[in-house]
Parts: sequence; structure tokens; C-alpha cells
Amino acid sequence: MTRHLLPLALAAAIAFPAMAGATDLPTPPRIIVSGEGEATVAPDLAVLTLSVMREAKTARAALDANNDAMAAVIAAMKAAGIKDRDLQTAGIQINPRYNYTNKPDGGQEAELVAYQVTNTLSVRVRDVDKTGEILDKAVSLGVNQGGGIAFTNDNPAATVTEARKKAVADAMAKAKTLAEAAGVSLGRVLEITDQNIRPAPMPINAKAFDAAAGAAPVQAGENAYNVQVTVTFELK
Repeated sequence: MTRHLLPLALAAAIAFPAMAGATDLPTPPRIIVSGEGEATVAPDLAVLTLSVMREAKTARAALDANNDAMAAVIAAMKAAGIKDRDLQTAGIQINPRYNYTNKPDGGQEAELVAYQVTNTLSVRVRDVDKTGEILDKAVSLGVNQGGGIAFTNDNPAATVTEARKKAVADAMAKAKTLAEAAGVSLGRVLEITDQNIRPAPMPINAKAFDAAAGAAPVQAGENAYNVQVTVTFELK
């Protein structure tokens, strides 16, 4: 029995060192480069943030006044062609307002003078050329606070794809230059990672929300979509 097991034990002892040696093979030479690509496109969507603030002696009265004003704004948005799916309440706040007077002992006395109710509406305008018109209607019907606008794209996939192709081409050109300078040749691609960088929202000055100022001039410009890639090449 012992004589039969001995050859098997010797075979196992020889196999295990061979397997361990295979995992210790040196990493093949490689080069890691980064590339950047950018593609631009005109925005086809404007996202507006419109706020209505009303103040009254009681919270109920302030809320009622705010409801009436915001209902008129929403009705105007729908009349201008804005669909229900593009209108979303972003928040409602009810805050007391106090007057503070100094006391002889150095403290302060707070007097409740009113309640303020603010209702914020997010509006997506799919006809970007109507953005200024929508702003004017909103202001004339009671929008009197805040105000933000972001020009974006409903589906930027094609533009991002173009930027991604440019980024990969940039990375390959860099790798080729570096390999030629080092006197080596590029092998196969081992790994590619990428990162999309979306354009930041473009804020609009709150002064544009002044009913006496007339039409608000709005320029949509264009959006730039950026992609950064990291590519690992094998060297030969």
C-alpha cells in the first residue's frame, strides 16, 4: 500500500511548485495613457425654476394668496404649450417673519409680524426659443423670487458618443507618440475606462425676474459634452 502511494505524493510535490511559479510570471510591459474628447450641440431643453412668494398676517391667508398666484402661473404655462409632465412642484415653504427690537438689558424682543409662503415650480421648456416668453408670462402673473435656468439636452447620447470616439483617438495618438519615442511598439489594448462630464447648468441673473424690465433676453448658446478615457496598451 505504501509503495503505491509514494509515486502519487512525489507527483503532487512536483506539480505544486510548478503552479506557484506560473503565478509569479512578470507583468508584461504596458503603457497607460489618458485621452480627452469634446463634442458640442445646441440645447433643445430649458429647465426653469420659478418661485412665488406671498406674505400675510396669518399662514392661512398667505397660503391662499400663494395658491391663487401659482395657479395662474401654471395655467399660463399650460396655455403656452407646456405639458403636465414638464411641470413639477419643487417645494413649498411656510416661514414666520419677525421684527426684532433691542431691549435695555441687551437682549432682543421678537414680534411676529407676518407669514411668508413660497411655492417653487420647475418648468421644462422644450421649445427653447420660447424661454424668454415663458419667463415674461410667469413674472407678470406673480413669480417674484429666485429664478434659475439650465439649458440642456433631452437625449445627448449621440453627442457623448462623438466625444468618446475623439477621446479614444486622442489616447491612441498619445500612446503611439510615446511608444515611438521609447523605441517600442504598441500591442493590444488591455483596458479602457471612461468618464462623462456633463455641462454645468447656466444660471440666469435674478434681475431678469422684474416685471417692469420687459422681455428677458435669453441666449441658449451650446452645450459641450466632455469625455475622458484611460487606455492601457501592451508593449511589444
